[in-house]
Amino acid sequence: MLIFPAALLAQTTGKVMDNLSLKSKILKSNRKYAIYLPPGYDTSQRSYPVLYLLHGAGDDQTGWVQFGEVLRITDKAIAEGTATPMIIVMPDANTGQRGYFNDPSGEWRYEDFFFDEFMPYIEKEYRIKGEKRYRAVAGLSMGGGGSFMYALHRPDLFSSACPLSAAVGPLSLADAKTYMARIGNKNVTATDAQVETYYKRHSALELIESLPADTVKQVNWYIDCGDDDFLYEGNARVHIALRKKEIPHEYRVRDGAHNWTYWREALPEVLSFVSDTFHQH
Repeated sequence: MLIFPAALLAQTTGKVMDNLSLKSKILKSNRKYAIYLPPGYDTSQRSYPVLYLLHGAGDDQTGWVQFGEVLRITDKAIAEGTATPMIIVMPDANTGQRGYFNDPSGEWRYEDFFFDEFMPYIEKEYRIKGEKRYRAVAGLSMGGGGSFMYALHRPDLFSSACPLSAAVGPLSLADAKTYMARIGNKNVTATDAQVETYYKRHSALELIESLPADTVKQVNWYIDCGDDDFLYEGNARVHIALRKKEIPHEYRVRDGAHNWTYWREALPEVLSFVSDTFHQH
């Protein structure tokens, strides 16, 4: 029987920590996150590309770790050469107030926290390549919506985006009014101007229509939604909108529904797609 030294075994597996935190002035609270560090991180001096991987509604920073099996799947992809070694960062967007965006009142500013505090902290704390070329965003459901909006709001920061089973935001201004009425606090309804502002900033369809095609083309897109997923319509309409504007993208419809079985099967493809983008010149 061959016996391998512990140090050698350690180099072949990554590691995950899922209860880390940083202090946020913007959100006035400690914010948790999970992180995957690739095999060899502790023994090397190199810097790595980064994937920000966003969870869905009802989960937190541990979702991709516990249910998505990010450690096993990423280790396997790296070992097989279908993914490049990378750091994967999973923030908590469930505590305090759920979601990846600023709320209409401006009192809860999660998106500001993500770009102004979280990303700078992470990319200083860990050996991460800081250029757009080496940064990607992906996520499922609510996190798929976050992936769409973050990459559309800041195409200067992400080389690729992979929304999975994404909540693409309101499909029309009327949908936005219904949504805003539902989330209104203490019977205080949003003004028409607030609804329209929210719609223009948080609808993937509206952003794709309103942004110059060259802006949207700054990001490599991989969109995946199951044929039995209740969010199929929004994803299909985004695909059609991108086709009409001749914006290159990958669009996948596989057999499956809105569940972890589907997303675990999607993750290796995401890792391969973002790795191909990291390698481009």
